[in-house]
Amino acid sequence: MTLPLFPLNTVLFPGCYLDLQIFEARYLDMIGRCMKQGGGFGVVCILDGAEVGSAAQGYASIGCEALIRDFQQQDNGLLGIRVEGMRRFRVTQTEVQKDQLLLAQVQWLAEQPDRPLRDQDEDLRALLVALAEHPMVEALNMPRAIIGQQSLANQLAYLLPFVEEDKLDLLAIDAPQQRLDAIQALLDRLQGELFA
Repeated sequence: MTLPLFPLNTVLFPGCYLDLQIFEARYLDMIGRCMKQGGGFGVVCILDGAEVGSAAQGYASIGCEALIRDFQQQDNGLLGIRVEGMRRFRVTQTEVQKDQLLLAQVQWLAEQPDRPLRDQDEDLRALLVALAEHPMVEALNMPRAIIGQQSLANQLAYLLPFVEEDKLDLLAIDAPQQRLDAIQALLDRLQGELFA
């Protein structure tokens, strides 16, 4: 499967929303093609390089497909889009086009079936409810109903202020329960560092 890549300084997760301002010609063209064909593009986290200019040199080999859910012309004249994370993928091969757009061969990562929340997930669910009340999170209009471990794990991994490397490790985990356990371990570590 070939997917155009949009390297960013963020890690997108399935079921999560991201607002972007598009101004570079290569990405305006990519967005136009995606909208015509009803397809998506891949968001990968930049590990070395910048979001603007020539193609990023270093980026994560794991990413998340993004589908455009809304778009509008911003007051500053730029194109604003809101995307939703869909499927996780691993990059197997890339090619830089003349306009510096990255095209990748990707392999979709299998999702394990969602599971209902456990009693021990209640603290994490309460944390997500509290996060959802923050104005910046509220503005994203992400789904409020948490029906299982998958959406709880994805939204927490996306919204919590973990470093990119930790977020990429979380994105690579297939099982929702394992992802929740890893999030709890990261929170425990942060708490230990705060009170050390």
